[in-house]
Amino acid sequence: MIEIYTEREKAETWLETYRGKRPVFACVLGFTETGLIPNISVAGATPEDRKYTAIADAEFLATGASPNFPLPPLIAGASPVFISRAVVATQNLPLFIFNAGLAIAPTAETQAIDLAGTPAQCLSTGKALPIETVLQLFVQGLVWGEKLAQSGAYIILSECVVGGTTTALAVLTALGIEAKDKVNSSHPTCNHAQKWEIVQAGLEHLRTAPTPFEVVAAVGDPMQIAVAGMAIAASRHSGVLLAGGTQMLAIYALTRAIANYQGLLWNPNTIIVGTTRWVAEDPTGNTVDLALAVRDVPLMATQLSFAKSRFPQLLAYEQGFVKEGVGAGGAAIASHLYQNWSQEKLLAAIESQL
Repeated sequence: MIEIYTEREKAETWLETYRGKRPVFACVLGFTETGLIPNISVAGATPEDRKYTAIADAEFLATGASPNFPLPPLIAGASPVFISRAVVATQNLPLFIFNAGLAIAPTAETQAIDLAGTPAQCLSTGKALPIETVLQLFVQGLVWGEKLAQSGAYIILSECVVGGTTTALAVLTALGIEAKDKVNSSHPTCNHAQKWEIVQAGLEHLRTAPTPFEVVAAVGDPMQIAVAGMAIAASRHSGVLLAGGTQMLAIYALTRAIANYQGLLWNPNTIIVGTTRWVAEDPTGNTVDLALAVRDVPLMATQLSFAKSRFPQLLAYEQGFVKEGVGAGGAAIASHLYQNWSQEKLLAAIESQL
C-alpha cells in the first residue's frame, strides 16, 4: 500500500523505524491572494468559494462536520479532508490545527492555534508577506516543532492553502531548483503556463541572491515558513512526514536552505515527503523528477485507489481531479503504517465520512 519513488534506502529505513508507532497529525492553514486568480485552482469552484476552503476543511478535520462553513463546491470530486478525517478520527491520532495566516479567522470548533501570521498578497506583486511576519512565523514554527515532537513517534505536517502549488513553484524556482512544468495542481490537466506567468511576474521583483526568508516574503505563503520551522525543530527529536506533493517538496527545499543559511541543527534523515499516487503518478506533472531536482529527499505515496468506490465524488480522483490536500496522502500512509489498514478498510473508512 506504500510505494517508494526516490531515495529507496532512506525511505525503507524510515518506514521500518516508524512502523506500528502512533503519529501526531498537524495541519497548518494559510491563505494567499494567488488562490483568487480565476482558474488558478479548483479547490473551490469560484474565487469566492476559495476564500473559505481552508476554514471549512479545518472545521471538518476537527469535528467531522461543517456547522459554520460548508465544504465549498468543487468542479468535480470531494475535498481530500475526507481522507484525512477518516484516518485521524478512526485511528484516534492526536490532532493540532494551526492558523499561519488566514483572511477569515477559523471557527472556534477547529481549536486552531494562532501563529500570529497574516494572509499573503498575490505572489505576482513580489511583496507576498512582510519580512517581519516571515521571521515571526519561522520562530513560531521552531517552537511548535519542538512541542509536537513530544506528542507522537513522528509528526505528519500537512497544509491547506489554496493556490499553494503556485507559491511552491515560485519558491522552488527562487531557490534555484528547476521546477517549471513539474508541479501539480487540483486541475485534471495542470495549468503550467498560467502558473509560470504568475511566478515570472513575482520573481522580477526579487533581488539578486535573496536569503530564504526574503524568498518567502517575496513570493511565498505563510504556511510554508511555519512548516519549515516545525520540520527543522521536530527533525532533531522525531520523524517528520511532510504530507503533500509539490508544496511539501518546496518546503523540504526551503527547510534545507534555511538550515544552511542560519547554520541550524537539523536531521534530514528523519524527514520524508509522502503523498498520493494521484500526485506521484500525475501524467500532467512530474513529481518524481521534481523530487530528484530537489535532491536527497525520499518521496513515497499511498497506493489508495477509488476505482471501486460507490461514490462519484471519489471516482473523480481517478480522473485526475483534486489529487491531494489537507495531508490526505500522509494520513493514508500513516493508516497503513500504524494499524496496517488495507485498501478495503481505508476506503470503507473514507466512504463512511461521506
